[in-house]
Amino acid sequence: MATNSIDLTASGTRNLIKRDAAESAQYLTFHLAGEQYGIDILKVQEIRGWSPVTQMPNAPAFVRGVMNLRGAIVPVIDLRLRFGLETVAYTKTTVVIVVTVDSASGSRIIGAVVDGVSDVLNVDEADIQPAPDFGTAVQTDFISGLVMVDANMAMLLDVDRLMSIEELFALETVRRSSAPPEVAEAELAA
Repeated sequence: MATNSIDLTASGTRNLIKRDAAESAQYLTFHLAGEQYGIDILKVQEIRGWSPVTQMPNAPAFVRGVMNLRGAIVPVIDLRLRFGLETVAYTKTTVVIVVTVDSASGSRIIGAVVDGVSDVLNVDEADIQPAPDFGTAVQTDFISGLVMVDANMAMLLDVDRLMSIEELFALETVRRSSAPPEVAEAELAA
């Protein structure tokens, strides 16, 4: 099965990743469950059409598996499941956004499954509003800001915090330990 891929790495003829850091930034926008999100275009390596991945045993539910990306084994995370949204069947618009995630242990390449990509958005830094503070009730530390796009709001995501492997697995451990015993046992048996 052929996989469509759009390469967003720097090229001599593209002007996608050039920016005046003090004034504007570019974000790749995508949608999940009818909401719009954006990630810094400098973090995006490529966009690939969905194709089945190799599942990994004992992985959290949001880890769909791994894919071979030109010889590199890349974990693939379903952002719907990462955000606790309803699971839907993948369609022809479902894509994997391949991003570079920086952490204390170094850089990693990770794939993020989303419902579909929208556009590259030019955003003036002055137009970015801070994420609201919900206290400890809602985790928003991976939201770097909010910006108006037409009449809707787009959430700008901090990919390094959102996709930190250590944080993702710690989050799943907390979810399992706080689940009722019968739910935790059923997840462990699966």
